[in-house]
Amino acid sequence: MALSYKARRRWSLILLLVWLPFYIVVAATIMSAIPRLPTLVELLIYLVLGLAWAIPFKFVFKGVGKGDPDT
Repeated sequence: MALSYKARRRWSLILLLVWLPFYIVVAATIMSAIPRLPTLVELLIYLVLGLAWAIPFKFVFKGVGKGDPDT
């Protein structure tokens, strides 16, 4: 079942205001708990973590910035 435009807008707002700050805190906590890694490895981990939160929710964000297609 596909989400309507209005539902995708609401879910994207919830994801950005609730899930993303929670994910940032969890990722920062995990990274501070492990010992210091070489700079390039640490950078690679931060890049992967920075993209990993959005990939599962790609379908929610697709087309949200455009106008309502139903009107």
